[in-house]
Amino acid sequence: METQASSLSLAASLCQTLVRIPSVNPDDNPGTTQTGEADCAQWIAQWLKTEFPGVHVETPEVLPTRPNVVARFPSDAPGKPRLLFAPHTDTVSIVGMTIDPFGGEIRDHRIYGRGASDTKGPMASMLAALHSVRDVLPHLSHEIWFAGLAGEETGQYGAHALAATEHFDLVIAGEPTGLDAVFTHKGSMFLSLTTRGMAVHAAQPEKGRNAIYAMTDILQLVQKELVPWLKTFTHPILGHSTVSAGTIHGGSKTNVVPDFCHATLDLRTIPGQGETFEAELFAKLRSVCPEVEIQVRRSLPLLTDTAHPLLQKLEHLGALPIGAPWFCDAAVFAQQGNAAIAMGPGSIAQAHTCDEWISIEDLEKGAAFFERFLRLLQVKQ
Repeated sequence: METQASSLSLAASLCQTLVRIPSVNPDDNPGTTQTGEADCAQWIAQWLKTEFPGVHVETPEVLPTRPNVVARFPSDAPGKPRLLFAPHTDTVSIVGMTIDPFGGEIRDHRIYGRGASDTKGPMASMLAALHSVRDVLPHLSHEIWFAGLAGEETGQYGAHALAATEHFDLVIAGEPTGLDAVFTHKGSMFLSLTTRGMAVHAAQPEKGRNAIYAMTDILQLVQKELVPWLKTFTHPILGHSTVSAGTIHGGSKTNVVPDFCHATLDLRTIPGQGETFEAELFAKLRSVCPEVEIQVRRSLPLLTDTAHPLLQKLEHLGALPIGAPWFCDAAVFAQQGNAAIAMGPGSIAQAHTCDEWISIEDLEKGAAFFERFLRLLQVKQ
């Protein structure tokens, strides 16, 4: 039975509202024409301006029609260190979903919809916590910022844009971590591989050059050589580096020798994997196909010192320092010298699923946790 909106907590109400604003990342196959973060960012900007007197809010575009929403809350003194709450506003594709992706339906004390877990739920808890302490925000030990970041699911464009212009003492990237503090996570290399051939009639294949066969040689190398090689790169918390072939397609017709083949690899890296790793990887791929075309999209691994004073406060409140096999915007800020972690309510197990959801209980626990954390930053008189 659906819970009445009037009886929802602020965190749950915000989550439901945000889920109902489509903000699907437009890259690859979004499954909808309702893409981009603009509507979501503008709604958040207006809510912040309405609910927080004196807040400074901007919605700078990081890509055409794809803005961040960045808020700086009032502070009673200049020069304070900065604390940033940074969930992302984009979601993954809605292809294959078995529920209304933008319905925000409530069943069994859960809110269903794309982004409910990743990361509109964590965002809602952060905003609700900020709202609950809005009267004391100016008097905390840190100047408090909030950013809803665009493009995290592909390219991390919003994080790169903000990290290039602002510095923070700590960045808390909103992700569903069960309210534990992800201080280290794997990085990624998404490799796009293309092999070329020569198309001829398939009745005389010897007169052409088969691009699919060339790609097959590469994929056999991935299985037989790269998989065991990557296991030699290990981390005490994250385990070893991995690779997985994700997609493959090529050729035009069955009776035509294919003149192209395209495949993608998902390779996960660990902190300290080495400066020569990428060159060695490319050399191995080209050892079986020297002409292979390689494009790569990277996200760096994360490793933040758990001795940071604010991380110690989070741990005092019960947030365990943990690692994660996935990547997020925290690493982008860390690359620019900001201490950064990922945390928020909910479970990564619900992210990107066909029936994505987050429990109202988790949303409320998240809001209460972040409120307690912020109140710990009150300066004693």
